[in-house]
This record gives sequence, C-alpha cells and structure tokens, in this order.
Amino acid sequence: LFVLLESLVFPVTYLNISKDLALQQLLVEWDVGKPAHDTELSMSFEIQVRRADVNTTVWTEFHNVTLDKSGKPLHWIWNSDLPLECMSHLVRIRSKVEASKIWSQWSSWKTVLGLDTSNNSGPQIFPSDKIVEEGSDITLCCIGRRGRLIEKFFLDSADYVFSHTNSQLGLLTVKNVARRGMPHIMVFCQESCNEAQCRDNAVLFVGKQPDKPNDFSCQTQDMRTVTCTWSQGGDTYLYGPRSPKYTLFEEFSQKLVPCTVNCSKQCSCSWDRGKQRMWNVTVTVENLLGKKTALDTFDVTHRIYPAAPFQLWEESTDTKITLYWKLRSKGIELFCQAEVLHPDGKVELHNISDTLLHYPKITLSGLQPYTEYTARVRCAAAKHFWRWSEWSKARTIRTKEAPPSGRLDIWREITPVPGGQNVTLFWKQAPDFRANGRSISYEVTWKKVEDDAEAESISFSSVYNSTRISIDNHSYRISIKAKNDVNYSLPSALIIPRATGTEPEVSRSELKEERVNGTDDGIFISWEPRHQYDSYIIDWCNYPMLQPCDLQWKRFGPNTSSALINSAAFVPGVRYNFHIYGSVSSRASLLEKKTGYLRELPPLLDPFVEKVDLTFDAVTLSWDCYPTNESQTGFVRGYHVYVSPIKQNCSLKGSRKHVLPDDSVLCKYTIENPEEKRYTVKSLLSNTKYRLAVKAYTGGGETPIANFIYIDTPFNSNMLYLLVLVVIIPSLIAAICVLKMKWVKECCCPIIPSPNKSKVLSFKEFKTGPEKILKLNDCVPDVLAVDNNAKAQKL
Repeated sequence: LFVLLESLVFPVTYLNISKDLALQQLLVEWDVGKPAHDTELSMSFEIQVRRADVNTTVWTEFHNVTLDKSGKPLHWIWNSDLPLECMSHLVRIRSKVEASKIWSQWSSWKTVLGLDTSNNSGPQIFPSDKIVEEGSDITLCCIGRRGRLIEKFFLDSADYVFSHTNSQLGLLTVKNVARRGMPHIMVFCQESCNEAQCRDNAVLFVGKQPDKPNDFSCQTQDMRTVTCTWSQGGDTYLYGPRSPKYTLFEEFSQKLVPCTVNCSKQCSCSWDRGKQRMWNVTVTVENLLGKKTALDTFDVTHRIYPAAPFQLWEESTDTKITLYWKLRSKGIELFCQAEVLHPDGKVELHNISDTLLHYPKITLSGLQPYTEYTARVRCAAAKHFWRWSEWSKARTIRTKEAPPSGRLDIWREITPVPGGQNVTLFWKQAPDFRANGRSISYEVTWKKVEDDAEAESISFSSVYNSTRISIDNHSYRISIKAKNDVNYSLPSALIIPRATGTEPEVSRSELKEERVNGTDDGIFISWEPRHQYDSYIIDWCNYPMLQPCDLQWKRFGPNTSSALINSAAFVPGVRYNFHIYGSVSSRASLLEKKTGYLRELPPLLDPFVEKVDLTFDAVTLSWDCYPTNESQTGFVRGYHVYVSPIKQNCSLKGSRKHVLPDDSVLCKYTIENPEEKRYTVKSLLSNTKYRLAVKAYTGGGETPIANFIYIDTPFNSNMLYLLVLVVIIPSLIAAICVLKMKWVKECCCPIIPSPNKSKVLSFKEFKTGPEKILKLNDCVPDVLAVDNNAKAQKL
C-alpha cells in the first residue's frame, strides 16, 4: 500500500511567479506533469508565501484542483496587503493526491523581487496616488537608499503606526482610513539627512464605492426616443478621472446602449429606440473601489411619459372659464387632468379624456365673479398608464365682473336731540356678500314711512362704513346698497321708530342690567326668546371708554337664545355693555341689557377713608365717594376692613384672621353690600394704637394691603368714675370715722342707761319704798318681750 501511495506523489516540476502592481497581486503558475492514466485526479496543493526580511511565513493556503489529461499549468492568485514594491516575496508549493496523506517534497523558494533590492536615487513611498476606501486599513512603505536610515515616515491627518523592518525600509499602517474633511491624505518620508533628495511624499485619495443606482426606470415621450433615469446616490468623494463611470447594456441585443450619461440632480441617458419594443437594460456604475448595477425590463408602449402641456389660454365669463392648451405628443392617445386652485386654498381636479382635438379644452363652471383662479394641466397615456407628465406652467385667470351679490349688514345708533333724532348708521359686508367687481361704493337712502315724500340719498366710497343722519321725530326707512361698475346689490333696510318718548330707545334706562360672566373664549350672552321676532341683534362697543367706541353688532336667527361674543379688542378689566334687540319687519326693539367682563381684575384703587369717628372702644370708618360703576376693573362685590394693634396680633370677637406675608395677624371684617360704605369696628382697647385698612374686592379678588390708617383710642372716663365710687369715697368715710370715733359711737352705738339713773324715778308717785323701782302697772307698754336669761330671771 505504501508503495502504491508513494507512486501517486506528483512533485512540482515547474513554478513561475509574476506580479501585478496595479492590483497588488502575485500570479503563481506551476505544473506537476500529466497523470499516468487518462483519468481525472483530485490533487491538493499547499502554497506558502514569505517576505524576504521576515523569517516566518506570512500566508499559507491549501488549493484543491482536479487534474485532467490536458496537462495545462495550474494558476493561483494572492492579494498582498503590502505593496509588492516594498520587498521581495518568495513562494513555494508542495502537493499530494487528495486521497493520500503523503505530501511531496517542497519546491524550491521562487522569488519575485521588490524595489528594496534596487539602488534608488532617493526614498520612495508605495503605494502612491492610490485610491483607498473610507473605513479600510492600509499599509504603506518607504524604501530608502542603501546605507540610509528612514528617520521619519508619517501622515498629515490620520492615526498611524510606524515601524522598521530594517534601516532601509519603513512601514506605516493606517487603521480605519477617514477623510477628515479632505479628499486626500498626504504621506511624507525622510531619510536621516536634510537634502531635497532625502525626502519624498505621496498622495492617497480616500473615497467610497458608488451606491446602487436608485429609482432606475426607462420611458418614452414620443415613442421615438427612450430615456432612462436614476438617482446617482451619495458622494463617492472621487472626482475627475476617478469619478464613477456609467454604462448601459441591453441584454436582448447584447450591445452597449449608445447614449451619453448626463448627471445633475438626476442621471439620464437617451437614445433612438428604432423598432425594438421589448428592452432589458442594465445600468452599471463603477469606480476603482467597486461597482453596482440596476436592471429594468419593459415594453416601451407601456412606458409613455408625455411631455407637459404648453401654451395655455382661456375664454371667460363672470362664472365660467374655458381653458385650452397644446400637446407635443402627437398621435398618442392621452387623457389629461386640470388642477384649479381657488382663492380660499381649495384645490379641484377635473379629468379630460377627449384630447385628440386640435386644441384640447375644459370648461370650468360655477365660479365666482371677478375672482382669480390658478389652473395647470398634466397628461398621461390613456391605454397603459405609466405616470403623469410634468405640470404645465400655471396660468392665473380672473373671471368677469358681475353685480354685487348678497346684502350689506346694516345697524344704527339713535340719539334723541331737540326737535328730532340723530341716527348714526353703520354697515359692513355680510358673510354672503361679494363685491364681484374692481371697485365698490355705497349709496344710503332715507325717507319718511308715513308719506310719499321724496327720498334723500348720499353716496360713499368703499373706505367708509358709517355716517350720521339727522331726522325729525317721524318714523323713517333707511336703506343702503353697494354698487360696482356693473350694477347695484339688493338693498338692506331698517325702520327708525317715531320719537314719542315711549319707544325702546328712550326706555333704555328702565331696563334692568344683568351681569354676565366671561370665559377665555369670550363673553357668554343669553336671552329669553320671543316668538314674534324673526331675528335678534346684539350690539356692544369694542372700546367703551373711547369716543367713538367702535360699535359692533351681530345677528342671530329666531331659534337662537344664546351666543358667545368674542373680539380681538376684548381685554380683562374692562366692562362691556351689551344690548339685545328683537327685530321683525326691519323694526328693532330693545329687549334686554347685559354687562360683564372678559375677566374681572382686582380694583386698581383702594377706598379713600374720608371720616374716622373714634370712641374709647370703637372706630367708625366712612368712604362714601368710592365708585362702583364701569370705571372699575371688576364688579365691586363688597369690602374688607382690616384692623390690628400695632406690634401685636389681633383677636377681636366676630372677626376672621388674616395673615400678612410677614406672618403678622390682622382681624378681617367683610361687608358684602358694595353700597354700604360705612363700618364700625367694636371691642377695641382704650388708650391703644391700632392700624386699619379698607379694601374693595371684585370677582378678581383684591390687591395686597399696601397702606394702613393709624389711630389711637382715647382713655375710658367711665373707669375714672368707677374708681371714685369704689375706692376714694369709701376711703374718705373711713378716715372721718377714725377721727370722730367717740361721736360716731355715741350716735351709732349709745350706752344703755341704768334704770336707777332714769329721771322717771325722780317722781315720788312711781316709787315703791326706799328703792327706786318703777311700777310696771303704771306703764302701758307697746311691746312686751320676755328675756329668759339668768339676769332677767333674777330681776
């Protein structure tokens, strides 16, 4: 068996090496002779590559080949990561039958020389002027002259690693090559000397592979010429002779497409199609870093992309436009689409299928008089839709003039004057009103309702929207019409009632004014509906504190009983007054009055305390002149009275505590009636300093306390009287009693006399012997009392 396997060993009999410097490839060719038998034989070859200055093998590869009886030489290509100019490379090969485990002897090393063996006139850098793909790695070398040392080898704008293989050769490795804002990188090399021949430099161009052609498609406009278009993708950063090259190849005919590629915003290429209908076109884009392709297979009759319509013109009336255009795609059945842009931004599309006329057209109806419309047209193939053509140039068309349509919205303000009334008339264009002409003016007419007196009239230009008319006390009909160069609009009219003293305008003050609330969106108004009126009107002033106040009004239908009134002029803190009218047969009657704020604000001014009445335990404050009318920034809901002893907190009965930012505590009293402008604070301490403040509050609150009123309560005289009664008088009596003790004792507590010393016993008839004894039977007592004590018993 060993002898058999040994006989199947085929040593390499021929080995040759060449190099392709452009591709940096070693081309290896060898031969092992012809197989002994006329059968195919599977062989394995081990190929090793070594560099001259490196003792270790830099590349090993196993190459399997099936040998046939032809005996042709075998080939293998190796891509070097190091420029082949930098140093010599050696290659050797051995072989074995694939089924065997025994290898032949190695062939001798075959050498392909590098420039490191030559005697250069100066240092040389390899590669030079090379295109490098962004993000890749590259190794460069600098070969110096014999006996010279490579001292410096570097790049101007990249991270690199510099190493020596020997004193004559320097290697430079760059990882992840980047552009860094420059389309190229400069490389410098210098030997250990300073002369010009000691230096060399080279340029590396950093770029990218081209992107695949996107949106590649082909079409025809006239069935004679085919045009292919595509987007060229991102920038490769390679320009001039290094820029990407495009070629088009047709697969069915196996020929290059005879066209010139033009790239600006988009790439395109056009050629005469001849009679060919089916096409299979491949576009290839390539540069030295790579290539990409895109394919399009199509039937040219299904790829009709018409040229844009041109030379649009029109015929128009006041409500109709007929639009005409021309087509370049003769003999091709098309359908077209017209786009009409209205003044309000609305866009309408109209389709037209009858395009074989000499001049295709479309009629647009239902348009507004004297209005600009913008139209443009595009077309597409009628049988096999591929895509729309480009739009034609847009054409702006104005319809003819017509009489004004709709009516003007009219309103009035009536002011009684001696002998009549002044009527200020206002008008504006209603939502359905259209001027329908270049210029417009207004004509106001008024005449008495009761008789057939001749009407009076006056005209105004378009810049006016109000006028004042003086009339007598009769009822008048006032009307207004708009006029342009064609005719008048329909009139708008209203009736001014007689000035009898009982009309609604006179009784305005008799209606109670109801308060309304504002929101972020406006002021909400509601009213009680009345069945007899065919419409309602609300009027108000945008600037109620000015004259003129910019009167505004709004109309509502008979089924409406509320509205949100808003205006850009509305601001917080201003009171707006609204009047609600019912209207029937052009006669308006005042129904209700409302007043309110968009948002209430705290009062700007505090009440001015005009009078302060003090007692020893109370203070009365008065602020009678404080206004509560429309000059305020909110409805005054009442007042707060604040009181506190100086440098002490307050705790008066019947009050609430109010804490200031400095943490001091005030007593707070609330007055809920805004017309009550007098208040008495009770239970004060006499002979004490107090601070007081009066604040008005609205629905928007009140402002912080800034100023106080300071008072001193007087001394309490009643306390002096009490002191006299309780202390001084008793003390005086006690002193007198001490000084006149004997007299007081005799008056208040006399000594009981002894009966023996009584003068009664001096009478003889009352004696009963030698003893001075009073006979009881001679006396008539008033009261008899019996004393049971021992002395009385003895007596």
